[in-house]
Amino acid sequence: MFEMTTTLIGGLGIFLLGMKYMSQGLQSIAGASLRRLIGAVTNNRILATLVGFLVTILVQSSSVTTVMTVGFVNGGLMSLTQAIGVIMGANIGTTVTGWILVLKIGKYGLPMLGVSAFVYLFSKNEKLRYTALAIMGVGMVFFGLQLMKEACAFLKDMPEFREWFLQFQADTFIGLYQCMLAGCILTVLVQSSSATLGITISLATTGLIPFETAAALVLGENIGTTVTALLASIGTTTNARRAAYFHFLFNISGVIWISTIFFWYVQFIPWIINVDVTQTAVVNGETIYPNAALAIAATHSVFNIVNTIVFLPFSGMIATFLNRIVHDRSQEISHLQSLDIRILETPALAIDQSRGEVIKMGLMCDEMAQILYRVLSQEKPDPDDVEKLFQHEEELDRMQDEVTSYITHLLAMDLTQDVISKGRCQLRMADEYESISDYLQRIAKFRLKLNKQGRVFDDVHNHSLLDLLTMVEKQLNHVTTAYQQSHTDVVSATIRSGTEIKHRVKTLQREHLDYLSAEKVDPYINVSYTSTLNALRRVRDHVINLAEALAGEK
Repeated sequence: MFEMTTTLIGGLGIFLLGMKYMSQGLQSIAGASLRRLIGAVTNNRILATLVGFLVTILVQSSSVTTVMTVGFVNGGLMSLTQAIGVIMGANIGTTVTGWILVLKIGKYGLPMLGVSAFVYLFSKNEKLRYTALAIMGVGMVFFGLQLMKEACAFLKDMPEFREWFLQFQADTFIGLYQCMLAGCILTVLVQSSSATLGITISLATTGLIPFETAAALVLGENIGTTVTALLASIGTTTNARRAAYFHFLFNISGVIWISTIFFWYVQFIPWIINVDVTQTAVVNGETIYPNAALAIAATHSVFNIVNTIVFLPFSGMIATFLNRIVHDRSQEISHLQSLDIRILETPALAIDQSRGEVIKMGLMCDEMAQILYRVLSQEKPDPDDVEKLFQHEEELDRMQDEVTSYITHLLAMDLTQDVISKGRCQLRMADEYESISDYLQRIAKFRLKLNKQGRVFDDVHNHSLLDLLTMVEKQLNHVTTAYQQSHTDVVSATIRSGTEIKHRVKTLQREHLDYLSAEKVDPYINVSYTSTLNALRRVRDHVINLAEALAGEK
């Protein structure tokens, strides 16, 4: 009993870890492809389904694809109609894992794991390392499956377990629903339909359960896998919850209609793939059912393909139905929705989402500079402009906190050097943009304080500040535009404009000192003017830091 339990648990653990490593390796190798695929999603339901299928093959988990889709909908990056197509494609993509498990290479799992582990640990080439990680994951999947099969062989020799498994027979409708419930609960507990599929294949191959029972368990597993997306939708926007509910409705509706023709279906599958599921073979003195794995994989694939074909024409109507039954909340959550922690499972996409937020910070800083220009131009600043400028500063503080938290979580993962360098760049840029917003707000406070005291700058001093602000705003806009367009060669141009700004500040300071010597100047005016000059020079310094961060300089 002890040996059987530890072998089963150990096999399952190695299997799950193998799935994780395989997914991580494939994602690192195919990061650019993933970005292109997600960018290709349109309202064309067939294209969206194809994208869902391909992404799931790359990440090797329909749960990850579905949770990621919920995250994209939550961030407003994908519509509900697009998400519906992707989710249907993910359900077909996950069946590829079943066909991988059919390959009779269990005995090669351990050598694959060993050789690729050496390559992963000692290779300096990043692409080779992550290719080795993916192969190591495949090796662990097969080795874990082999261990689970060995544990099931122990079970077969124990009459108590044989009697217990006999209770799960899908030979009646009651037995069918019992088996589906068992498959659903097992998938919820393990949180991986691929793992429960592996267990089912092990049980069927060793003859502990017949093919019909295994087919019923597979149907239950399709319901269990929806729980991950439902959990992921907690606390998200209304549209994200609708996407998760669709996943549940899609799978459970498919299971309900296929269960009505189940007994015909389990006869049809062996016929269509031309195998005898009752055929036995003796391997190492053990009697096994070699065709069971093939039939189970076909059962899984045919179910999801047919279900998608049935539902695909009605995806628009389903989206409308979900819009009606899942009502919009009166107030959606206010934090940065595109920085969804669900997307961290796919670092290549996660780093793109945070980049989008850093770009927004840059655009908001640029808008703050334009608003500040209007505030400084007017004798009595527009209260709406002042309020908007202060709101932007608060928003940028919050954005910087969330971007920092998000990227910190991301950098704690095992990442490619490209993602790490982008993450570090974004951390620096978010900090610089937030600092710029502080100085722009400070300048506005200087002016508002003067206005409150009934004091104003003369035209010469005011125009000199407006000209300097224009120079700084152009420099800031140049760097932000370069980041938007992925141009990293901006340091020389930024330093050049920064040098002009520095000379201009020194000139204005010298002229102001000459003015102080010749004229009697209100101390408050003097302090406000020099403080504004110093603040604009500090903005210029932070813009140069932005350019250096963008160029990857320390």
